[in-house]
Amino acid sequence: MKALVCILLLLETFVFVVQQQVDGGLNEKEISQQISSEDGRQNPPQTDTLRAEASTDRQQYCHRCFPDIHAALRKLAATIIEQKENIRELTTTVTEQKENIRELRNDMNKIDEEISNLTLSQDELRKENRDREIAFSAGLLESGEGFTGPFTTEITLIYKNVFTNRGNAYNPITGVFTAPLKGAYMFRYSVFGLGGTASSASIIKNGEHVVVAYDNQAKDRLNSSNGVVLILEVGDVVFVRLASNTRIQDNKNNHNTFSGYMLFPLK
Repeated sequence: MKALVCILLLLETFVFVVQQQVDGGLNEKEISQQISSEDGRQNPPQTDTLRAEASTDRQQYCHRCFPDIHAALRKLAATIIEQKENIRELTTTVTEQKENIRELRNDMNKIDEEISNLTLSQDELRKENRDREIAFSAGLLESGEGFTGPFTTEITLIYKNVFTNRGNAYNPITGVFTAPLKGAYMFRYSVFGLGGTASSASIIKNGEHVVVAYDNQAKDRLNSSNGVVLILEVGDVVFVRLASNTRIQDNKNNHNTFSGYMLFPLK
């Protein structure tokens, strides 16, 4: 409260001095006398002891009224440094997360590329498998019934009633199967006839006999079949040849058949 009164008195004196200067002006002596008068009016003469006590009171009052600015600034500076460190750590974390995201995107791009390549590989594999889907089966007569043979020489049997011809490797006009791919192939055939004349036929590979199916009885029905697995090169041919002086009989039941398919390709 004392400090406030002092400030007000000083302001009053300052205003008075300014006013006097505006009205007519005061010399320095008059100004000093005016300030001394005002100071004497508010602060009567004091002894040295009283002045010391007053000075001490003013210092204590100032310490109580005005906080330690330097301490506050030091505290604020420490807080700012701490916040800067937090921001630095946060920036480092964000940078690491960005790098992780970038790596994750790269990994996802690689996965997408692998999936795309896998899809292409699967498509190629499907196409390759389609090319490898080689199988056929056919009966001897397209319609009706009757005998084939006997002949004085061997003849190639032409199986005209085609059930399956996957890959079109079998030719129903010539009765010949031509290998489109190198691989292992399975072939089976059957012969059927009536007693009194033998029934016999052979699988031929590139003009050479491989296996024979044969049956001969004086009466009743004749049945025989055989099969073989052959390793064929591209262009090799396989067909069935009726033996000379033998005959076979067929009808709508397709007793005489010739079938084959590729087991697996070879390089």
